Amino acid sequence: MAMVTITVCTTCRRGVPEKADAPRPGARMLEALKAADLPEGVALRPVECLSACSRGCTIALSGGPERWTYVYGDLDPAEHVSEIVQGAAAYAGTCDGLVPWRERPVIFRKQSIARIPPQE
Repeated sequence: MAMVTITVCTTCRRGVPEKADAPRPGARMLEALKAADLPEGVALRPVECLSACSRGCTIALSGGPERWTYVYGDLDPAEHVSEIVQGAAAYAGTCDGLVPWRERPVIFRKQSIARIPPQE
């Protein structure tokens, strides 16, 4: 299984007004994914912005220059972690990042923001 990275936007607000003492939803997503049982070969990488502010919480799923990269949004740290883990496992099991449509979690089918081709 190849190395795969889930990049998490830690500054995403998910449309929620910021409260001084509460962590942003994007930071909560990162913590929820850290606590999840990630598949072997899947790593987390926090970033401060994925420039998809109107679609937060946002993640990117990538696996090197030979794979397609995906950006997903409208994710909820309380509801979607298990589907993100399932989708990352399916993605990691491919050689090119192309998971058959029906094998993708529903959130990966419906909440895709971008699909970026391999860097060939």
